[in-house]
Amino acid sequence: MRTLDVVVAILLVVGGLNWGLVGLFNFDLVETLFASIPAVQQAVYVLVGLSAVYQIIGLKGIQTRWNVK
Repeated sequence: MRTLDVVVAILLVVGGLNWGLVGLFNFDLVETLFASIPAVQQAVYVLVGLSAVYQIIGLKGIQTRWNVK
């Protein structure tokens, strides 16, 4: 599960940085990288969203696994 926690954290950072770029510069990095492959673009957005849900639901479990008090 720790691997999943790390993958989720990376996806959330990537998603947060992408939204920061959109907000500051109106530049969507995901769209730029995957414009020619809409299914991949949508998959990235879905994975970032699912990562956020996982983080919200599993926050207490993550703290327990990582021994954070």
